[in-house]
Amino acid sequence: MGRNALAGVRCRRPDASLHAQARARALFHRLLRALLYALVMTTGAQAASLQITPVMVNLRPDETATAITLSNDGTEPIYGQVRVFRWDQANGDDALTPTQDMVASPPLIEMGPGARQIIRLLRTGPQAPQAEQTFRILIDEIAPPELGTQSGVTVRLRYSVPIFITPGAVAAPALKWTVQRVDGRWVLEARNDGGRHAQVAAAQLVAGEHVYDINKGLLGYALAGRTRRWQLTLPADATLKAPLKLRARINANPAEAAVTLSPAP
Repeated sequence: MGRNALAGVRCRRPDASLHAQARARALFHRLLRALLYALVMTTGAQAASLQITPVMVNLRPDETATAITLSNDGTEPIYGQVRVFRWDQANGDDALTPTQDMVASPPLIEMGPGARQIIRLLRTGPQAPQAEQTFRILIDEIAPPELGTQSGVTVRLRYSVPIFITPGAVAAPALKWTVQRVDGRWVLEARNDGGRHAQVAAAQLVAGEHVYDINKGLLGYALAGRTRRWQLTLPADATLKAPLKLRARINANPAEAAVTLSPAP
């Protein structure tokens, strides 16, 4: 009986070892598939190149439709989804909400290398707005269908194109600038009391003899009747004292304005 019991124990040990080896092999293959998937995603994102024309859409109040063109200049297919959101600003930041006042067609795209796709934008909301309306069309480049179910992360890149519907009688942008120290960081605030959006680019903050580059390209937008804030990355030894000035390109036009130095909250 002792030998039989011992033999039984010896028979179970190889089975446990085989199960452990099988689990290890399965884990290795899952990790390998995840690594290969990550490499495919990275290579595909680098190879694919989506171009969008135009990069800003302006509509008259009486226009009900327009279009943008997508081009795949890369060597891999591009898959994507297209959505339109109403664009507002709240608490100093952009806010996007789903809307049916403008729709995009087609909502899903599949473009081979060198292909082009026209996205049509159709207005379904009020046709004669009294104030400027703002939207954004989001174009998400997503993983190919055969890879999309293997990972929870499917969005490769996101492109955002602003859309403006501006009545001819609304007032030009009227910006008031403020700089404030908040939680140890300098924050630039633009309040737009005008009736049109203001595109802010190539911004510099001038403090006496010191000129601080805020950015070289596009900083962002201050929408009509809204306030927009940006955190500034200034040198650690930067000391801001009145008087301050802001130099920038506002809607592509060079501009210079006084900046109020606000006390910390």
